[in-house]
Amino acid sequence: MKILVVGSGGREHALLWKLSQSPEIRGLYCAPGNGGIGELAQLVDIGAEDIESLAEFAEAKDIDLTIVGPEGPLAKGIVDIFEKRGLRIFGPTKSAARLESSKAFSKNLLKKYHIPTGQFAVFDDAQAARSYVRQVGAPIVIKADGLCGGKGTIVAHTLSEALGAIDLLMEDRIFRQAGERIVVEERLVGEEVSMIVLTDGATAIPLLTSQDHKRLLDGDKGPNTGGMGAYAPAPVVTGTLAKG
Repeated sequence: MKILVVGSGGREHALLWKLSQSPEIRGLYCAPGNGGIGELAQLVDIGAEDIESLAEFAEAKDIDLTIVGPEGPLAKGIVDIFEKRGLRIFGPTKSAARLESSKAFSKNLLKKYHIPTGQFAVFDDAQAARSYVRQVGAPIVIKADGLCGGKGTIVAHTLSEALGAIDLLMEDRIFRQAGERIVVEERLVGEEVSMIVLTDGATAIPLLTSQDHKRLLDGDKGPNTGGMGAYAPAPVVTGTLAKG
């Protein structure tokens, strides 16, 4: 198989490291990749969100499967475009990717189907968000609705921090359009766990659990990042918890 991996981070490096161990592989490509990835795969000078160029490359090189790492191209519909051109690709469609690309959409979906989640409110207006925060108090969590590379969630321990977070996202627009809408959510205390599942919409196959560590500094301090590291399986997930 000839495989193209889209992305340039540690996630893509890990994917290619594992793929390179398979005897079925006869060609590995990564767009755009990075220096470390270059030791495992042939780097392709195409941006992760240049979807048309990626599709043309996949056609020209007879790529058997494209695997997408970052959320950005998924949110832009790379899977839909590849499938329309008859190219095999692994990842959610643009519609399914909204679970990740819009926190407001995800939270409202959980609410609609009575899936347990923290109390929340969605705002397009900064003044309305400030009024709500003053009403419910802190600690509280302020989240940009759109994709921010894992940095769009601010845990506010005080009312002042919460109001400042609203200003950063909605007035200063530090994440541009991604912060035009925000989700204000109650702070949930506990260990975070990711349940990794493959699904075609009808059948679900659970893989390993994982625990992501997002804070920049040791001791769970500092702002959130896209992830400082993760390990799997997550020890906190017991057999009883995994069964639901």
